[in-house]
Amino acid sequence: MEPLELRRAVEAARATASDLGLAVDDVVVIHNSDRVALRLLPCDTLARVAPPGHLADSEFEVEVARRLTGTGAPVAELDPRVAPRVHVRDTFAISLWTYYEPMGPETAPAAYAAAFLRHHAALRRTHLDAPHFTDRVTAALRAVNDREQSPDLPDPDRTLLRDTLTDLSAAISSDTVADQLLHGEPHPGNLLNTRRGPLFVDLATCCRGPIEFDLAHAPEEVAAHYPGADQTLTHRCRALNWAMFSAWRWRTADQMPDRSHWRVEGLNNVRTALGRC
Repeated sequence: MEPLELRRAVEAARATASDLGLAVDDVVVIHNSDRVALRLLPCDTLARVAPPGHLADSEFEVEVARRLTGTGAPVAELDPRVAPRVHVRDTFAISLWTYYEPMGPETAPAAYAAAFLRHHAALRRTHLDAPHFTDRVTAALRAVNDREQSPDLPDPDRTLLRDTLTDLSAAISSDTVADQLLHGEPHPGNLLNTRRGPLFVDLATCCRGPIEFDLAHAPEEVAAHYPGADQTLTHRCRALNWAMFSAWRWRTADQMPDRSHWRVEGLNNVRTALGRC
C-alpha cells in the first residue's frame, strides 16, 4: 500500500481492535503488499487489512480458518478473543488472527512435506465450496489475451504464456478424480516456522485440484518427501504456476515490488520449468 493508504489501514485496524476490547498502544507493520499484516501491541494480535474490493476474499479466508478449527490442520488460527468475522472500517476489510513469533531457520523439506500431509488430510475432512485451480488459470489467460491489461508483454512471450496456460491446465485437470481441497499458494513465504511447528498462512487462496498443485509451490526437494506424489505432474504444475505468476507481473495494475525484475525472472522460470516437464 502507498504511505497514505497504509496510515489509514493502520488506524482502521487500531480502531477496530480497540472497539472489540483489545488494548492497542503500538502497531508494527509485518508485511505490506496489496494487503497488510499488522502486529497490534500489547494485545499481541495480528490484523490482516485488505483494501476495498477484497472483502469477499477476506470473508472466504476467515471461513476457511473457521472450518479448519479443531481439525488438526497446521494453519494460523483466528484470534479466539473476538468473533470469527471480517470487520469493515473506512472501506478496509479487517480480520484478527493469533500472532505467532517466527522461530529459527527455514522449514526443512521433510518437515514441509509433513505439514502438507497434515494439512491435506484436514482439508479432505472439510466441506467447503471453493473454486477450482483452473478458475485462476482462466483469470491469468484473460490478462495475457487482453492487450489493454498487458500492453508491454512482447508477442513471443504472450504466445509462450498463452500456450503454457492453456495446454498445461488441460493436461493437469484431465483427471478430476484426484482433486481435493488445497491451500492454493503454499510457497515458503506462506509457511511460518513457529513454536507449534510449521503453520500455513494466507488461506484465501484455498481451491480444488491435485495435491501436486500445492507441492509445486514449495521447494523442489519437498515433493520427494511426500508419499505417492506424482513427480511428473508436480513439474507440470510448477511450470503452470510460473506462467500464472508471470501473467500477473505483466498487468499494468500489478503492484509487486521490483516488477521489472520479476517480469524477466518469471519468464525465465517458465522456460526452465517447461524444460523439466
